[in-house]
Amino acid sequence: MAPAKNPADDNQGRLTGTQSIERALLLLREIAAHNRSGSRLLDLATRTNLQRPTVHRMLKCLAHEGMVQQDSETHRYFLGPMAFELGLTAAPRFNLREICHPAMSRIAEATGDTVFLTQRSGLDSVCIDRREGTFPIKTFTLEVGMRRPLGVGTGSLAILAALPEDEVRGIITSNEPRLSEHGLNGPALLSQARKAQKLGYAVRETPTLAGVRSIGHVLRNQSGMPFAALSISAISSRMADRRVQELATLLRNEARLVERLIANGMEFR
Repeated sequence: MAPAKNPADDNQGRLTGTQSIERALLLLREIAAHNRSGSRLLDLATRTNLQRPTVHRMLKCLAHEGMVQQDSETHRYFLGPMAFELGLTAAPRFNLREICHPAMSRIAEATGDTVFLTQRSGLDSVCIDRREGTFPIKTFTLEVGMRRPLGVGTGSLAILAALPEDEVRGIITSNEPRLSEHGLNGPALLSQARKAQKLGYAVRETPTLAGVRSIGHVLRNQSGMPFAALSISAISSRMADRRVQELATLLRNEARLVERLIANGMEFR
C-alpha cells in the first residue's frame, strides 16, 4: 500500500509554484521598467533582491519562451517578442486608450502641447498613450509603455496623491529604494503629493529634463478610486502659473467627461 500523502507536501508544492510565478513576474516588471536601456543580470539581481543563479535560471526559461531576449553585444535583457504578442492579444479588453482618445485629441489641439495618458499598475504607473500638439518644440517626457514607480511623472503623481493616506505612505515606502533613479526620495515625493492634494492637481518641473513643466489630473473609476491620469507637458516658458490654472481647468473638465463615459457603460474591462 502506498504511504498516505502528507497535505503539507501539497501546500509546499503550491507555495513553491506560486513563489516561482511571483519571481518571474517581478523580473518581467523590472525588465519592463528599464526596457529602453536594458538590464544586466547583476542589475536585476540587485533590484529584485534575488540570488544571481536564481535570476539567471529564470531568465533562461523566460528567454526560451520568448518573454525576454538578451542583446548579444551588451548582454542586457529586454522584453521579448512573446511579451509584445500577448500585449496585442490583451489590448481589446483594456480599451481605456479608446475611451480617452477624443479627450486627448481635444487637449492636444487646444493647447498645442503633448498630452499623456498614464495608468496605475500596482506600485508603478505605465504610460499607455500620447498625443502630440502642434507647437514645434516637443516635450516627450514619456514614451508609450514606459513603466515607473507610482509618483514619478506628473500624471503618476496625480494618481498617487488621490489615494488614501495610508496607501500613499505605503507605496512611497515600498518604492523608496527605486526613487533615487529618478532624482527623488521618499520625503520629497510625499511633499509633492501633499502639494497636489492641496491644489487638486499635480504640477512639477521634470527633474531629469531642465526647462520642462507638466501638469496632471487624476481619473477615477465608478467607485471613486483613482486609476489613471491625463497630463500635459510643455517647455517651462509656456507653463507660467496663470496658464497652469487654465490647463488645470481644461484637464479637470476632460477628466469628468471621461469619467462620465465610464459611468455610462464604456468601462474598460
